[in-house]
Amino acid sequence: MKKQKLKKELGLFGVYSIATGVTLSAGFFLLPGLAAVGVGSSLPLAYLLAGLLITPGLVSMAELATAMPRAGGVYYFLDRSMGPLMGTVGGFGTWIALSLKAAFALIGIGAYLVLLFPQVNTGLISAGFAITFGIVNILGAKKSTTFQSVMVVGLLALLVWFTGVGLTGIEPANLSGMFGPDPGSLVSTAGLVVVSYMGLTQVASVAEEVRNPERNIPLGMFLAFGTAMLVYTVGTGVMVGVVSADALATGGAEGGAVLTPVATVANALVGPWGRNLMIAAAVLAFMSVANAGILAASRYPLAMSRDHVLPQLFSKIQGTGAPIYAIYATVGLILVFVLVFDASGVAKLAGAFQLTMFGLSCLAVIVMRESRIESYDPRFRSPFYPWLHILGVLAPFWLIVEMGVLPSLFTGGLIIFGAMWYNYYARERVDREGAIFHVFERLGRQRDTGLDRELRQIMKEKGLRDADPFEEVVTRASIIDSPGGTGFRNIVLEASTRLAEACNLSAKELGDGFLEGTVVGMTPVSHGVALPHLRQPEIESAHLVLVRCPGGVEMDVGPAERQYNQSEPVQAVFFLVSPLDNPGQHLRILAQIAGRVDKEDFMEAWLSAPNHQKLKEAILRDDRLLTLTLEAGTPSATLIGRSLKDILLPEGTLIALVRRGPDVVIPRGATELKRGDRLTIIGEPAGLDALGKRFKQQA
Repeated sequence: MKKQKLKKELGLFGVYSIATGVTLSAGFFLLPGLAAVGVGSSLPLAYLLAGLLITPGLVSMAELATAMPRAGGVYYFLDRSMGPLMGTVGGFGTWIALSLKAAFALIGIGAYLVLLFPQVNTGLISAGFAITFGIVNILGAKKSTTFQSVMVVGLLALLVWFTGVGLTGIEPANLSGMFGPDPGSLVSTAGLVVVSYMGLTQVASVAEEVRNPERNIPLGMFLAFGTAMLVYTVGTGVMVGVVSADALATGGAEGGAVLTPVATVANALVGPWGRNLMIAAAVLAFMSVANAGILAASRYPLAMSRDHVLPQLFSKIQGTGAPIYAIYATVGLILVFVLVFDASGVAKLAGAFQLTMFGLSCLAVIVMRESRIESYDPRFRSPFYPWLHILGVLAPFWLIVEMGVLPSLFTGGLIIFGAMWYNYYARERVDREGAIFHVFERLGRQRDTGLDRELRQIMKEKGLRDADPFEEVVTRASIIDSPGGTGFRNIVLEASTRLAEACNLSAKELGDGFLEGTVVGMTPVSHGVALPHLRQPEIESAHLVLVRCPGGVEMDVGPAERQYNQSEPVQAVFFLVSPLDNPGQHLRILAQIAGRVDKEDFMEAWLSAPNHQKLKEAILRDDRLLTLTLEAGTPSATLIGRSLKDILLPEGTLIALVRRGPDVVIPRGATELKRGDRLTIIGEPAGLDALGKRFKQQA
């Protein structure tokens, strides 16, 4: 059964909204009073320390998400790095932890609403909001995130007001002793409030739905992290400075901690209307958490179902692009939590398991890098490898121990449950291992080749990076037209000769490399196209030879005869040679070619191309290509008779080919354009769009 894909509907602001909205919730509106019990006026330092301690896990998840933007977040990363057993443990644990956090937020709505409506039934209110947000998520990620963005904008506006007014009302005496806390109390309190940053990585769960994930995921996460650090440190400083840490720790019901600290501080600053304003902010924050929590948590059963760890039902996606049954299950789980359990106690337990996931994510980066899988190709690479990652593995478990016995037992219980589910349900259904087997291979043991294929497919979906010279490689490519029935060995010989001239390499060495790769099955053959490829240490840039063979090539070497469908003859062969020291770029160029030839219209355009220029245009990306014919009486006539060096083009665009009658003119600065010339212009979409409007001709 073909896996259904989620729609890519989330941009940078959507990523930022999810991460920020889930982060600025209980950590700010509920936990400061509880945290003040342990650390007093050093409350801002506890939040700052917690943020610093999760930084290794944060950058590790950002790296993993840019390399493997798939639904399921931590589950997917752990499964593909350390195998399905660890993935099952992480999947169940994170699903439950995120659902608990969402349930806790829903109960938080009731805690603040009871200040306005003392008779309200908080359990029913929480359950009603859970169902409402479930419906919003079923409508699809785009609608869910639009709602999320509106809530986040409103929330940030209210928090700016709170901190701005609060800074003017600080009593310096309330901040005395801030920089002299007991180290043990500071660490244990940091462990308590670390759940405040839990939402930063939830966006990894919906990475499959993010446009341009290599840019938007890490940038959105880090912008949200900066926002959260600023709000938590400044905001809690305002709380302590205005009403004092003692008031936060003992001013609640029956002398306990204040559970509505923001409303308490706002009331002290400006009176009841300020309190009511912050009640509105708290409700917005908790609604944001609940909505994004359902969105992120539901992607875990979806991903686990795709991998047969859970029943196939959970991978069903409806017309709006939402995993409907995974959402049903998540909302049902949340309803149980809000109606049966006291979520305020469980929030700390959810944070403890999330700390475990931070640590395992750092370990996953170590495994993926040490596996040396070339198709593991994250655009963002976490810095200071491996020392930051080793610290990231050890620090979370230290924090969990400092948090007490119950969080440790809860974490252990979830790990045992996940392991039992894998052994008794999933083991017989899963035929897959992780990247750790590639590490074992380096030690002389087994490996899993399926992961490499999966990562290559992900590279194809992600596409090229801005710096990849794909268009330049194609426009510089040499072209060979061969008659049908030509033997593959003869084509290799001619292509190798062309490449040897361009690369200053031995034609025999290149030819032997192409043939060997084809014999051992390393040459992809699909949709009537073969892609022999090599990497060489002696060259500085990639080179390509395009071979068109109407009627089909005689594949007369090795197992390649078994690789392609006899009913679909190989009528195109692309020979690619790239520098040895840039495997990622080599694979991305291959993936881009493979993605283009997979399109239904490719072979028709390839075979019917009347000249070499049109042949190359069949391969180039549509959004990076503009063709322009110079004719009198049209806007393009202004270019006739001008040298290329005198033509001002938008930044990031280039005239790559000039077709003049039956010939292709290599464009140089002194090349003078003539009437009838057909120009192929490549570059950034924005620049090409400007040229298209300028000349009002794109054909």
